[in-house]
Amino acid sequence: QLQLVESGGGLVQPGGSLRLSCAASGATLDYYAIGWFRQAPGKEREGISCTSTSGGSTNYADSVKGRFTISRDSGKNTVYLQMNSLNPDDTAVYYCAAVSGVTNCPLFSRWYDYWGQGTQVTVSS
Repeated sequence: QLQLVESGGGLVQPGGSLRLSCAASGATLDYYAIGWFRQAPGKEREGISCTSTSGGSTNYADSVKGRFTISRDSGKNTVYLQMNSLNPDDTAVYYCAAVSGVTNCPLFSRWYDYWGQGTQVTVSS
């Protein structure tokens, strides 16, 4: 059974950067599309980035395009989310999720079968 663990969250000042990691065990991530989602208090979960199996294609929400970059390290069975130019609106719990058997990568949470526990990102001065 695939298990996902996020890490790398924390407190950062506006304009700063963080890199989130999504480490997998129990299966090889190359066979899964991976999505990053976030949920702020009182708001719905938002799909922000995803990568298709083996990184063939990527997708970004408009809210993070040009600031966030998703990448894979097959050797470490890990997917990363590099987040730059952070602002207070990026404050949320960030989750990674996985799904197999899809051609591209959807930014809709209902498509995903496996979820991590989340990591808190707080952007504040």
